[in-house]
Amino acid sequence: MNVKERIKMNVAYVRVSTAEQNEERQIKAISDRCSSVEKWFTEKVSGKSMDRPKLKEMLDYVREGDTVYVHDLSRLARSTADLLKIVEILEDKKVTLVSNKESIDTSTPTGRLLLTFIGAINEFERDNLLERQREGIAIAKANGKYKGRKKIKRSQFPNWKELYERFSTDRKFSKSAFARELKISRNTLQVLLDEEAAEQQKRKRKTAGISAEIPVDEAIEGQTAFEFSEN
Repeated sequence: MNVKERIKMNVAYVRVSTAEQNEERQIKAISDRCSSVEKWFTEKVSGKSMDRPKLKEMLDYVREGDTVYVHDLSRLARSTADLLKIVEILEDKKVTLVSNKESIDTSTPTGRLLLTFIGAINEFERDNLLERQREGIAIAKANGKYKGRKKIKRSQFPNWKELYERFSTDRKFSKSAFARELKISRNTLQVLLDEEAAEQQKRKRKTAGISAEIPVDEAIEGQTAFEFSEN
C-alpha cells in the first residue's frame, strides 16, 4: 500500500522494565480505552534511555493521522526531557498521543495544555541543573581543576555529509530526526549546522575572490589560445 493511501491507525506502545514483570495489565487498560488497536509494540527493557528497539520501531512506523496509546507516560520515558523529545517527534509527524493514566490526549486543547505544563516543569528542572553546574564550574575554576567541555565536531560523524545532504533536500527529514540519527540534542545540532553554513559561505567567498583576481586580458588571452588550438 502506498504511504499516501495508508489509513489512519491506532498504535499502542507497552513497556515493562524486567522480564519478571507482566505487560497484560497495560494491554488490558489500553484495550479498554481503545478496542481497535491495530499495531502493538511491546518490550521488556528499562526506560532510562531512548535507546529501545521497539520504541524506535514505533516512532519510525507511525505516520500522519495515527494515534499512539500508552498506559501512562512513564512507559514512554523515565525522564521529563526524554518524554518531551518523544512528544516532539510525534508532533513533527502529526501523530496524536493518548495516555490513559494522565488522561492526556494531544489532539485536544486540554491535552496540549498539560504537555505545556510538563514542558514548563522540565525547563524549571533544567534551569536548576544549569545553576548547579555553573556553581560547580566556578568552584572548580577557583581550585584550578576546571578543564571545560569537549567540543563536538562534525568530523566526529562519518555520516555527517550524507545526513546533511538529506536534511537539505528532503523536507520530511526534520531537525529532530537529524539529531536523533547523530544521537545529539537539537541545540548541539544547530551549532553544527551554523558551523556548516558558515564554512560553506566562506568557501563561496574564497572562490569568488579567486575569480575576481584573474586579469581580464589574461582571461581573454587564454580563451583565444584555446580557440586557436581547436582550429
